[in-house]
Amino acid sequence: MTLAQSSSDFMACADCNIRNRAVCATCEPHELSRLEDIKYYRTFDAGQSIMFEGDEMHFVASVVSGAATLSRTLPDGRIQMVGLLLPSDFIGRPGRDAVAYDVVAIQKVTLCCFRRKPFENMIKDTPHIGQRLLAMTLDELEVAREWMMLLGRKTAREKITCLLSLIGRRTASLHMQKLQDGLSFEMPMSREAMANYLGLTIETVSRQMTALRKDGIIELGGTRTITIPDLAGLMAETGDDTDGMMLT
Repeated sequence: MTLAQSSSDFMACADCNIRNRAVCATCEPHELSRLEDIKYYRTFDAGQSIMFEGDEMHFVASVVSGAATLSRTLPDGRIQMVGLLLPSDFIGRPGRDAVAYDVVAIQKVTLCCFRRKPFENMIKDTPHIGQRLLAMTLDELEVAREWMMLLGRKTAREKITCLLSLIGRRTASLHMQKLQDGLSFEMPMSREAMANYLGLTIETVSRQMTALRKDGIIELGGTRTITIPDLAGLMAETGDDTDGMMLT
């Protein structure tokens, strides 16, 4: 585990911006009170490692703000990104002593952390937490299966629009935005990270983003601000028959 800045700011669970989507979403007031007793906040700057594969797992956590990646380093030194963590996502696996992946912040990240052993004890005698964690795990499994199909079968344009749709709709869900009004969000990933995650080259990502802008599917503003004026138009580019990637 790396050392990171510990936050003295204390936010009541009931006032948290991820309250309705995080592992504590279905907790009763007395259960939230127990979580308050074992939680603490930590912040990590962009580029800072949060966890290293193989290290002892001291805590589990919910992402409050920012974004991070899950990755593994291959024997020859290559790094493969295997997951993207956004606000309300859960980091760590209760019942496992060691960290399974490298976790690296790609934006400034704030975590709501729980000491692992007390959290594992809560799962045993607090049904709402255990059930919510199971539901989140199953949702994550569904997304992983969708992503396998995306990486193996979809075109570069479809891959990129799927990723933009996923991040945009997750952002809208957290901020209670109406999807029909269009979406505007800060892209947490660089084009290099997008290429790594999607199995593309940086040049291909850049060409496709430019083409999507020229076709009016997206609007680019600032360094990483992306606006999707018509979500249905974006979804038509993903190659999905339904509404695309799951909103987990």
